[in-house]
Amino acid sequence: MTLNEQQEKMCESSRWDFSDLRALFLNCTLKRSPEMSHTDGLIDISKAILEKNGVTCEVIRPVDHDIAFGVWPDMTQQGWKTDEWPPIQKKVLAADILVITSPIWLGEKSSVCTQAIERLYASSSDLNADGQYAYYGRVAGCLITGNEDGAKHCSMNILYSLQHLGYVIPPQADAAWLGEAGPGPSYRDPGSGGPENDFTNRNTTFMTWNLLHLARMLKSAGGIPAHGNQRSSWDAGCRFDFPNPEHR
Repeated sequence: MTLNEQQEKMCESSRWDFSDLRALFLNCTLKRSPEMSHTDGLIDISKAILEKNGVTCEVIRPVDHDIAFGVWPDMTQQGWKTDEWPPIQKKVLAADILVITSPIWLGEKSSVCTQAIERLYASSSDLNADGQYAYYGRVAGCLITGNEDGAKHCSMNILYSLQHLGYVIPPQADAAWLGEAGPGPSYRDPGSGGPENDFTNRNTTFMTWNLLHLARMLKSAGGIPAHGNQRSSWDAGCRFDFPNPEHR
């Protein structure tokens, strides 16, 4: 992926060290590899900026894997014969930055995207070493492509879900490309104008840099302070200044 002149200038003028960060993109396309994914076009922009700044990146298409449906960490323990989600979950927890990407179908995020978020939710009650929920201290964003309305609707749904799980969402944490309503060229099709669209390029760039900055701040600070948000302490009776005469 070749960055444009403005994107290259932003990377070259950066004074921050992001080289210890890891990023994971979940491309929730319905197309298995190696079939071309239009959503990959936006991923390529964000990934190129991240890699230019020393971030280790990986892109996974959940549709390439035999992932069981359900909201348990390992669905083979619930009667499913196979479940390839647990190894993906390990990569999710190893990443400082998570970007969920999806095409739009019938105005909604893809079914694969819904399944991925459900599987993320399966581990939302796990705790980290500080007694906080496991996803604390990580940042997330989303990218959307389509040739029909629904980009903001999909982004709202995805970003709400991720913050509910414990991710920190920076400002301008989404970007999208939409073609003309109805049948027409998709993002990577000849003549679509997608790769040249200044609005999409700008928002994708801003999202990526905001993810970088917030991930850097969180990692340097050791994550979210572990006070007032520890499930383990709450279960033990601590109320973090919430009125409780029996535990002061």
